Amino acid sequence: MKRVILIIADSMGCGEAPDAAAFGDAGSNTILHAAEGTPGFAIPNLRKLGLGNIQNCAEGRFALPETEITGAFGRMQEMSRGKDTITGHWEIAGIETLTPFKTYPDGFPAEFIHQFEEAIGTEVLGNYPASGTVIIEELGEEHEATGKPIVYTSADSVFQIAANTDVIPLPRLYEICQIAREMLVGDWACGRVIARPYVKVDGKRTRTSDRHDYAVSPPEATMLDHISGAGQTVYAVGKIRDIFNGTGITEAVHTESNMDGVDKTLEAMASVEDGLIFTNLVDFDSLYGHRRDPEGYGKAIMDLDNRLPEILAAMREEDILMITADHGNDPIHSGFDHTREYVPIVVYGALVKAGTDIGTRKTFADCGRTITEYLGVPPTAMGESFLGEVSK
Repeated sequence: MKRVILIIADSMGCGEAPDAAAFGDAGSNTILHAAEGTPGFAIPNLRKLGLGNIQNCAEGRFALPETEITGAFGRMQEMSRGKDTITGHWEIAGIETLTPFKTYPDGFPAEFIHQFEEAIGTEVLGNYPASGTVIIEELGEEHEATGKPIVYTSADSVFQIAANTDVIPLPRLYEICQIAREMLVGDWACGRVIARPYVKVDGKRTRTSDRHDYAVSPPEATMLDHISGAGQTVYAVGKIRDIFNGTGITEAVHTESNMDGVDKTLEAMASVEDGLIFTNLVDFDSLYGHRRDPEGYGKAIMDLDNRLPEILAAMREEDILMITADHGNDPIHSGFDHTREYVPIVVYGALVKAGTDIGTRKTFADCGRTITEYLGVPPTAMGESFLGEVSK
């Protein structure tokens, strides 16, 4: 039975896209700057798959001789107008976003905030762009004294609600996020509402792994719908279910970290018989990219690299592994936003022709189009398959 294991190393870009300057992202290069900021950086397994041989990836410093490469490799350029999580994942799955999701650089409109406060029965704190770890320190004491939830946004189209779960229990936090999700439509349209629970232990505020995203549904069918509609499995690991609002997904599992995501992927590989295992490893983005921590980012890449032998060993004869990203998040770039970059793609399997360079793809959707062709289901609406190029 054919299976594809698709792993999104969330935000692991490999160099500025041609239009990066228009997004304020000239010079961005997530992998390069993570590597430069990490003493002893080494990724032998990703190098063997061809990551270092991708055009301009980390300035070529991790390239190997073609005879040592076991996978196929290339890079993909985003066609959609945006650089956020939903836009990137949706394009991978076959949807071009022509109109970027609305952002709120000055906070959400006073009229919306007033109506939201009425709907949840309490005033809120914040309502300005901020780093999530910073704002809970700035407003945590007042929140904990008053019970008012903390709301904030970022350069993405997000409405985030932070709360100490000893003050606002997790079920109630999820409830008020759902209320916000139902309200943030039309003139107040927003891509995602995100629950950001935290705890306070020994005076230190720490966000928990109980984050939950409330997204909008894709506007048209994606590769997930095509695969599940054909009777095959779409097994979502991590925040994939949230990103697609559950659409086209047959099974899903929550994760607590990158390594838990790898564990859950391996568990799925042991039980799922066909279709797509679709994993998002979010720590690259949330813990290291947004927090501008190049060493943490580099170590996270090495952690994934160290687990690759387990993944490869669990693969079956007809399995294909793909590792890619949804955007960049350069850990030394100015600000705290995602960065407009190419994303790497490496492909591996017993049926994959080693050392194949698939070049620069014009859209992330080439990934999804290739997956649908391999699984024998209806093709995505956009993209060009590279299956013929990588097949033995």
